[in-house]
Amino acid sequence: MSDQDEFEEPETETLPLDAWHRRKGARMVPFAGYHMPIQFEGIVAEHNWTRQQAGLFDVSHMGQLLVTGEKAAEELEKLLPGAIASLKPGKVRYSLLVDENGGILDDLMVTNATPWIEGDEEAGSEGRWGEPAYYLVVNGATKWDDIGHLREFIDDEVTLTHMDEHALIALQGPNAATALNRVMRNVIDDMVFMESVTHDFGEWPLRITRSGYTGEDGFEISVPAEFAEALADRLCAEIEVRPIGLGARDSLRLEAGLPLYGHDITAETDPVSADLGFALTKRRREEGGWMGHDKVMKVLEDGPAQKRVGLAIEGRMPAREGALVYSGNEQVGRITSGGFSPTLERPIAMGYLDTALTAEGTELEVEVRNKRLPAKVASLPFVPHRYHRGK
Repeated sequence: MSDQDEFEEPETETLPLDAWHRRKGARMVPFAGYHMPIQFEGIVAEHNWTRQQAGLFDVSHMGQLLVTGEKAAEELEKLLPGAIASLKPGKVRYSLLVDENGGILDDLMVTNATPWIEGDEEAGSEGRWGEPAYYLVVNGATKWDDIGHLREFIDDEVTLTHMDEHALIALQGPNAATALNRVMRNVIDDMVFMESVTHDFGEWPLRITRSGYTGEDGFEISVPAEFAEALADRLCAEIEVRPIGLGARDSLRLEAGLPLYGHDITAETDPVSADLGFALTKRRREEGGWMGHDKVMKVLEDGPAQKRVGLAIEGRMPAREGALVYSGNEQVGRITSGGFSPTLERPIAMGYLDTALTAEGTELEVEVRNKRLPAKVASLPFVPHRYHRGK
């Protein structure tokens, strides 16, 4: 292999909805190894539409994995700090992949996808749960490393399947349920946040999960790639639904105070410093048995040196990733995500600060283009979540 071959950029791949996006007028950019739409009619317009109606996002770059076998939960609990064994069928849990040093390798969603097998009344057999199965959605930029990590550390008796022939569509916004109920004939009526169902829509076998990355009520729909265009067309035929690009997805998740892997959380950050302690289930904190447990517990006991917080910045100039945060002349932190909030009409950011300065309202300065901008520590999320948790 020549030196030129060794350093060639990997080819940017296309997703199942690539042609669909282009027909809709999307501006495409490379992201996580794929051509993806950054916007259709404009980031602010798409952001506001999602907050008011329902936006359709193509998130097929994410990794969809299926872990099956009698020891599936036990093996996953070796690598995840969440309680997987007690997760009931159809329930979803946010969790983390943590390395030996307590660093975050990825954040992910875990669904207990164990199937229910109907009984045969005539034969006198009752229904039963099938082989344990867990459906994982991992970040697109890390999915190959995640797959390698899982295959290295979980027992060979457990099967890991990469569902690379499936697309993933997110429908987000206050009217997402209205539109989806109309299309799916009320199949998701009884679902609440962090629940998942399977549904055959005509010849399309779907997995529908009530979750998302915008802070709004919404759904993620896993569909065989060959049916992705037809499903996107059917959803966008509803008056509430428009296609939305990556730009608005980023501004929405920033307003919702949700971390982006590779920016707000990395292998250099631990769950406690990242303010993700809720993902460390009490039983798992106490029992241990997961990779990095001792290192993470030490940070929890001693307190982190820095912590992820929100920052409200005065003026109109946004602070971007990498901007430094000061208290007087002392550098006390760094911005990891920042931008202009269309909902609040002002700049907002997330970043890591020395823990002593993380109280809400603490006055600081952020350096942007060689200027010091006044900023205050703000509570997260910037815009309240509107997840549907039931009555």
